[in-house]
Amino acid sequence: MIKQIDLMFRTMVAELQQRAFDDDWAEDFPPSGRFVPVAVDGRRYWYFDQPDGEGGQKRRYVGPADDPLISERVETFKGEKSDFKARRKFVSTLTREAGLIAADRFTGDIVQALAKAGLFRLRGVLIGTVAFQCYSAYLGIRLPSAILTGDADLAQDFAISAEVADSLPPILDLLKGLDPTFRAVPHISGSSRSHAFRNQTGYRVEFMTTNRGAEEYSDKPANMPALGGASAEPLRFMDFLIRDPVRSILLHGAGISVVIPDPCRYAVHKLIIAGRRQNDAGGQAKRDKDLRQAGILFDALPVTGHGPSLADALEEAWDRGPAWKLAISEAAETMHKEYWDAINRMVGTLKR
Repeated sequence: MIKQIDLMFRTMVAELQQRAFDDDWAEDFPPSGRFVPVAVDGRRYWYFDQPDGEGGQKRRYVGPADDPLISERVETFKGEKSDFKARRKFVSTLTREAGLIAADRFTGDIVQALAKAGLFRLRGVLIGTVAFQCYSAYLGIRLPSAILTGDADLAQDFAISAEVADSLPPILDLLKGLDPTFRAVPHISGSSRSHAFRNQTGYRVEFMTTNRGAEEYSDKPANMPALGGASAEPLRFMDFLIRDPVRSILLHGAGISVVIPDPCRYAVHKLIIAGRRQNDAGGQAKRDKDLRQAGILFDALPVTGHGPSLADALEEAWDRGPAWKLAISEAAETMHKEYWDAINRMVGTLKR
């Protein structure tokens, strides 16, 4: 039986999430760096030292120390730096003492770069296993520690991307800034557009979008004006998954404010996807992973007060038609024993 973490830790999560959301530090002076006064010919100047990612420092000139605007910025930075350190301690406490899941370092760096570039401001949604890890903090529960991933999956509604009139910086350039071995992955359709990027170790960053339904758009990457040159793979059921997303925190560094699917929709979506893989011999491992994630959430959501919302999400999916009903029923019948009763009780109620 899944239990919530202590109230003290849940309060800490809420505080960390709010601070991360309010984070409006200038990109020029991230809190990982520091201002350094340097004397030149009897006059003091400010420089900014920042880690170069290879164990060294890179230094940039800021301006004269007697410039009041620059001095004010340095003083403001001291408070920001202090808050950054406090947030890092929050993350450490929540992962080490409360037992919540932290992202692996590389995944965290990728999500942080995308967040800073504006992905969530442009209504992008973090999906997949990285999003599932965030439910540990969102629901205040301990998840199994062996939930690992070798990719980062992101989604954006097609209409939003077309209408937002803004864009991320070039995605490939952003990823190359973290790992220069990132390359665009050719699409299976032969299209010149790419929705996925992979580095030499096989780590994959992939973008998805809602399926518009027309035959001419199927099996082809969709043009996404807001995604910095990246396209996105149109997928069935994606509109259900990313409708009404929620804000949470990814436990990495000083905490990253992210947008993820509503956990009730995520649980039902995983059930549907698992049911659709029922006759796919090559998808056994993925189906087991989908069923496990769905089962954990079906177990946890009623405990954390989300039972009615979970029932609503399941009913909404059930009412969408025969294909949805079949996928849900088939997945429920093969669910791991410890989760079977709760899911089949809900599905059985819908069948009557």
